Amino acid sequence: MTTQEAPVAAPPDKPDKEDLRATIARILDVDVEELGDDVRFVEDLEVDSLLALEVVVALEKKYGLRLEESAFPRITSLAGAHAVLAEKLRSA
Repeated sequence: MTTQEAPVAAPPDKPDKEDLRATIARILDVDVEELGDDVRFVEDLEVDSLLALEVVVALEKKYGLRLEESAFPRITSLAGAHAVLAEKLRSA
């Protein structure tokens, strides 16, 4: 008798925004409700550069991809992070 392995699901072509919101809120230690789509991490939430880098690293690990440094300036809000991840996942 052989066991069959469950098929591995293909990565989504875009991240779930609410899951992404919860992930980023946890890293930034803010309530999910505080993290609106256009709330700016640095200007509105006073995130420093080390914490911003922690967000990038966590997203790379969570989604199994590598973000180029050229994308970092776009990851300034939930909307920006979502757009960068969606583009990267589509091209993966």
